[in-house]
Amino acid sequence: MKKAVIFSMVTALVMATVAAVQAQQRDGISIVGSSTVYPFATVVAEKFGKAGTFKAPKIESTGTGGGFKLFCGGVGIQHPDISNASRAIKASEFEACRKNGVTDIVEVKIGYDGIVVANSKKTPALKLTSKDIFLALAKEVPDPKGGENLVANPYKTWKDVNASLPNVKIEVLGPPPTSGTRDAFIELAMEPGALKFEPLKKLSKEDAKKFTKLFSSIREDGAYIEAGENDNLIVQKLGANPNALGIFGFSFLDQNTDKIQGSFVDGNQPTFENIASGKYPLSRPLFFYVKKAHVGVIPGIKEYLAEFTSEKAWGKDGYLSEKGLIPMPDAERKQVAENVKATKAMTEVK
Repeated sequence: MKKAVIFSMVTALVMATVAAVQAQQRDGISIVGSSTVYPFATVVAEKFGKAGTFKAPKIESTGTGGGFKLFCGGVGIQHPDISNASRAIKASEFEACRKNGVTDIVEVKIGYDGIVVANSKKTPALKLTSKDIFLALAKEVPDPKGGENLVANPYKTWKDVNASLPNVKIEVLGPPPTSGTRDAFIELAMEPGALKFEPLKKLSKEDAKKFTKLFSSIREDGAYIEAGENDNLIVQKLGANPNALGIFGFSFLDQNTDKIQGSFVDGNQPTFENIASGKYPLSRPLFFYVKKAHVGVIPGIKEYLAEFTSEKAWGKDGYLSEKGLIPMPDAERKQVAENVKATKAMTEVK
């Protein structure tokens, strides 16, 4: 009986040791983060994997904020190597990384993207202004009756917001708070919309913190529906509900032009040309961040970076532009590629 117990204990110890050794080995790159950058990273990963030298990276769409939480958790194979981001890393996230020993981070700007407010092609494209977007989605808005008071958002239809818009219920499918797309949407659409009102413009100068809370607070009465980090699911739902609008990155519009269309925002539609030229107001840079301590430890990271920053990938005629990525100017691409090759770590958050 004792021999059997001892044998079982030894077997368990051997199995635990084997598991521990295996846990210390990871032969593939781990990537988390933005749902907007996900399609671009996936294409590069597929090309990279097909080359045959290294495994295709494992990529999870966790949202930008969720990705940084995982990425900044620490150094070691149990933590991701790369975090995709549809906005720049925040100072608070950079500090969280440093506290957990992630002290050398390489920032890789990959190109530009537009945030699309889209709807089904079964109905006409809307012609919106940033003011319309703010009035439709803010939790509190200036009292329609006048004065400087703020009231709970009373607008039920787009026609309530602007008489030139259709008499259709406001229903917008958008990203959750963990999403970089939501952060950028608030900054690029909601804030400029709020500044169209003189009392709010005045508030922005007198109490910036209160103003920020105001334009950042999205209504919670059902007009705005958090649709998770799966932007493809939003596209599908727009097909099922022609009166709904969806908020996501330009690449999802670019890949589904047979089903959906982008709304005009302040007179410009989200097209490749309008985003590249800066005419479309809801445009933003895209990034990914690399844990320098993992380069040379996890097989293939340096080679993956070289593939992503090659002209055949992110160049003007590269395969990522075919997927909707707006390339950076030549000089900027060259500079970023040089920084990546040298694995130059960022020293501060701008």
